[in-house]
Amino acid sequence: MLAPFMNRPALYVLTIGIGLYISATGLNGIIPDHLSEWPVNIWCWSVFAYIFSQTNRKERIEMLTVLAIATPMELFFSEVWLIYEYQRGLMPLFVPVGHYFLFDLGRIIANNMRENLAMISLTPFIPLVAYGVYSGGDTSALFLLILVLAFTNWGPQPRLYAAMAWAALVMELWGTYLANWTWANEVPWTGLTAWNPPLLVGAFYCIGDLLVNLSVAKFEREVTNEVVV
Repeated sequence: MLAPFMNRPALYVLTIGIGLYISATGLNGIIPDHLSEWPVNIWCWSVFAYIFSQTNRKERIEMLTVLAIATPMELFFSEVWLIYEYQRGLMPLFVPVGHYFLFDLGRIIANNMRENLAMISLTPFIPLVAYGVYSGGDTSALFLLILVLAFTNWGPQPRLYAAMAWAALVMELWGTYLANWTWANEVPWTGLTAWNPPLLVGAFYCIGDLLVNLSVAKFEREVTNEVVV
């Protein structure tokens, strides 16, 4: 059914890249605007369901946990905090499963990264953050950089957090370029500013990834204890 399934990175990159383009443009008007999200919704959920049906129990738990965490986070950020707004107002249905694709892609990248390169890979962000703060265009970047550095230095999966900082930024640059969503220049409730997208938007993904990993680990321990008892 899915030949690229054997090459998950290619599958994820093509799904995210082409999917966001179709959703935003409707293939330049071929698909009516009010329907342009639906081919992407159907494809993304089909890919998710196929991976779910073919993988092991632990990854299935991870997949469901990502959905359980990403969905309310997305709704909170876009509908309550209002730090960004989707192209058509409401969160597209492909977004929660898209979070799993990006999470798994980041994990694959991390597994191919040397441990001692995790922190080093983040150093290019430092002058960019300094410029964002100095210019006033992205003052939130300083706080988000501190979060990412803290996750990478003290978190349980340093390589994953470093990988997600870059993977999330690339995905966000593409999505905002196409206007799938737009970040607010003034961050509500904070008095801070942000670029569109924020330079260290990966900090939000790091938080989500940490919650997923902690939740899955806790579930695994509880199941193991029940079996032992």
